[in-house]
Amino acid sequence: MSFEAWTIFALFWVVFVTTPGPNAVNCISNGMSLPFPKAMLGVLAILTQASAFLILSALGVTALIAASPTGFFVAKLIGAGFLIWMGLRGWINAARPAPASQRPARHVYLHALAVATINPKSVAGYLAAFSQFVQPDVPIWQQMAIIMPTALIITSLSYTGFTLLGAVMGRAALGAVFNVWVRRVMATCFIIYGVLLGTSATPAGKG
Repeated sequence: MSFEAWTIFALFWVVFVTTPGPNAVNCISNGMSLPFPKAMLGVLAILTQASAFLILSALGVTALIAASPTGFFVAKLIGAGFLIWMGLRGWINAARPAPASQRPARHVYLHALAVATINPKSVAGYLAAFSQFVQPDVPIWQQMAIIMPTALIITSLSYTGFTLLGAVMGRAALGAVFNVWVRRVMATCFIIYGVLLGTSATPAGKG
């Protein structure tokens, strides 16, 4: 992966994991209600889910590339469409109150893992986003050696930040993070990325 491609991927992932959603709400809530070390179990759970989804996405994209370059191109278009859909959905939902959740402290890790796993953005978004940056003519695990650490570090920093916001600002953090225009800017970023990535040329595989 070139430095330019890595930069684009890193910027995309920043948008992907900082867009307010169930994981952010959960981290802020943990920061508000739990001692910080215990609240960080929620971040650990998100990283567990992220690692599993990244590996599964890599395996899925690898199989698709091997089976059909045309199928990979179609998946790329579907992925771009999904990103645009997430952007439009985020714009529409921006004015709605942020969802809240309550859970016993002893279930912090498992609850955060469940929230991350059943989050619609996580379920379909990883494969949708991931397929945009994989080069068919480069071994997948060579690319994963760059993609995975980048994604996990950014994910860790993002949700640690949300947890700190909850610990320091309390309920005021929810109002700041879920401001309508902040959410709409993030939604617009998804739409732009979807359009640009969907119209970009797919690298040709080796014959």
